[in-house]
Amino acid sequence: MSVCLKTCRGCFLHSRVLQRGFQSLTADRDRRAVLRLNSAAVARCCSTVQGEVRVRFAPSPTGFLHLGGLRTALYNYIFAKKYGGTFILRLEDTDQSRLVPGAAESIEDMLEWAGIPPDESPRRGGPLGPYLQSQRLDLYNQIAGELVERGHGYYCFCSPQRLELLKREALRAGETPRYDNRCRHLRADQVQEMLAKGAPHVIRFRLEASAEPFQDLIFGWNHHEVAQVEGDPVVIKADGFPTYHLANVVDDHFMKISHVLRGSEWLISTAKHLLMYRALGWQPPTFGHLPLLTNPNGSKLSKRQGDIFIENFQKEAVLPEALLDFTTNCGSGFTTNRNGRRLEEMILEFNPSKITTHSALLDLEKLPEFNRIHLQQRIEDEQKCNALIKDLQQQIQQVYAAEIHNQDVLEEDHIRRVLHLRKGHITSLRELLRPNYSYLWVRPSFSTHQVAALTKEAPLIASLVLRLLEERAEELSVDQLSKDLKRLTEQTKATKYREVMKLLRLVLSGLQQGPSVAEMMVSLGPAEIRHRFQKLLLPPDNS
Repeated sequence: MSVCLKTCRGCFLHSRVLQRGFQSLTADRDRRAVLRLNSAAVARCCSTVQGEVRVRFAPSPTGFLHLGGLRTALYNYIFAKKYGGTFILRLEDTDQSRLVPGAAESIEDMLEWAGIPPDESPRRGGPLGPYLQSQRLDLYNQIAGELVERGHGYYCFCSPQRLELLKREALRAGETPRYDNRCRHLRADQVQEMLAKGAPHVIRFRLEASAEPFQDLIFGWNHHEVAQVEGDPVVIKADGFPTYHLANVVDDHFMKISHVLRGSEWLISTAKHLLMYRALGWQPPTFGHLPLLTNPNGSKLSKRQGDIFIENFQKEAVLPEALLDFTTNCGSGFTTNRNGRRLEEMILEFNPSKITTHSALLDLEKLPEFNRIHLQQRIEDEQKCNALIKDLQQQIQQVYAAEIHNQDVLEEDHIRRVLHLRKGHITSLRELLRPNYSYLWVRPSFSTHQVAALTKEAPLIASLVLRLLEERAEELSVDQLSKDLKRLTEQTKATKYREVMKLLRLVLSGLQQGPSVAEMMVSLGPAEIRHRFQKLLLPPDNS
């Protein structure tokens, strides 16, 4: 038998050896062939993917997009862009009873927000749509009919009550529930009679006891004799809608999907899907199953965890690039494992052969650190920094509108100065709106008693600060001011450096803690510093 191996796990190429040619082998020959091909896969290595790459992310809008789904979408997006391919969003909305209003639109919204928009989708359209399964029902029913005509499918008239009874009996016997394939033995005339009566029915796929071994791009060689452990699966439900097993096979074929990258929970179903491809005479895509995304304790990530939905991260001001970096950093598949990776760097460093079978542990407590790094990168990018400034201007006005006395705090130069001084220290813009940073936007209040508790030389110290500003003109830097303030303290008569710093901090911010006094002064600028220290020169009853 001639077999062309186009894929090795080391280079993630097309794997077509899975798809034909094992039927006639005996069990012994089959095992020997798998071993030979597996050795060949290890020995061969290519550097590029052959043929057109088309991948898809196919969630069900029975819920909103969460981190597990985003991770699957991201790996598909990166794979497509790495090899010059197409990334498709297909919504599998055939389970009509469980659809969540607004979920379909939100899924695509969140992909766009995250910076990984699909090339083809329900919203964007494309040459091989529609991309909603509910709009492809005629196609599924046509293919199911072909399965029946070819003897690979059959009508099943078993009632829900009978199926429930089978399930109970299996559980009572300590066995896994499965359909007993009763209706596959009906004669043609019996089937026609039931159909003529309008009897409720489904269409089932006839599982064969000759499932072929297949090579998963991540988990390696797999062989699952599905017919030995499962009953014939339903492919068209009583309501005329397809099940996942039929719909995903049909759609992947007609949408010309080259690689199926999906969660490892579908690995065991792949043998069933390959049987369908064989029954229909279609070339299957290459399969790669991504390891699970789990909580730190090893439990599976669940939609029931409200904090893992992408919309929540968006509302909490998490940067999309930080979320992508965080999601890939806890997994595998890249030549390096470092924080601060941008999407274009992920694509460049992506190496599918490095995807491991180990579950990826997700520790949300680490996310703020990723956000800090990527916020710093945005601040250092002039164009992105301008967008941050506009965003922060709006937020400042919303939070402090009634308290702002000096509109200069809303000026771009002031906010840009604050951002550059605080970069690397804050994890989100929202931190700058907290009370400990309110001095940046609102003039603080303090009492004469607070001043008196620190020093009796407040007017002298204020005069020294004002004189220092005149000497430095408009040029203020944190390093130089730190030196100047130490020299300033030497000019006081009875106030030590520590109390001087406490006084300056009180006048500048009304706080006892925060950034260095020098940084506070640079943030506020000479004009605002003068205004705040002139207050110390006023008579006590006016302070």
